[in-house]
Amino acid sequence: MHIRPTFFGMLIAVVALLGAAPSRAQEAAYSVKPGDLLQVSVWKEPELQQPVLVRPDGAFSFPLAGEVDARGKSIADLQKLLTERLRKYISDPVVTVSVQEVRGNKVYVIGQVNKPGEFIVNPSVDVMQALSMAGGGTAFASLGNIVVLRRKSGQQTAIPFKYTEVLKGRELEQNIMLEAGDVVVVP
Repeated sequence: MHIRPTFFGMLIAVVALLGAAPSRAQEAAYSVKPGDLLQVSVWKEPELQQPVLVRPDGAFSFPLAGEVDARGKSIADLQKLLTERLRKYISDPVVTVSVQEVRGNKVYVIGQVNKPGEFIVNPSVDVMQALSMAGGGTAFASLGNIVVLRRKSGQQTAIPFKYTEVLKGRELEQNIMLEAGDVVVVP
């Protein structure tokens, strides 16, 4: 028996890959979010090797460095900041920061999908991938009227998404990359 790969099957494989730990290149471009779990290590300083959780306010505490505001910062930015702060106490500190778990980059898919809920995603997930993560639409879903709700600077916007058009290879520009906190509503 020959099994032919389907679009849905390939999409599931891509989504499974997105759940993996981020690569160094992804970490360089990744902006740290509240809820992320980071690993901070200072070479030759065993007591300064520990995981840190980015709190809901976007900051974390680290010995000798105090409170560190991680909002909008990349991993490289945090390494540089910690190195500068630790330099007061340690000569030539070698600081390594890595993402252990991407917990803060969440999107939500609600409505007429098979598995509604919140999904932790790596930085580059589009609407189609999020719908796949939610198990696709139910038999009652109005796939031509999906909306992405996005909040920026206190303002909420509704971005229309017509699944049926994207599935046909048309209007592909509406298959936007989702941002942390986006809500995909499937009526």
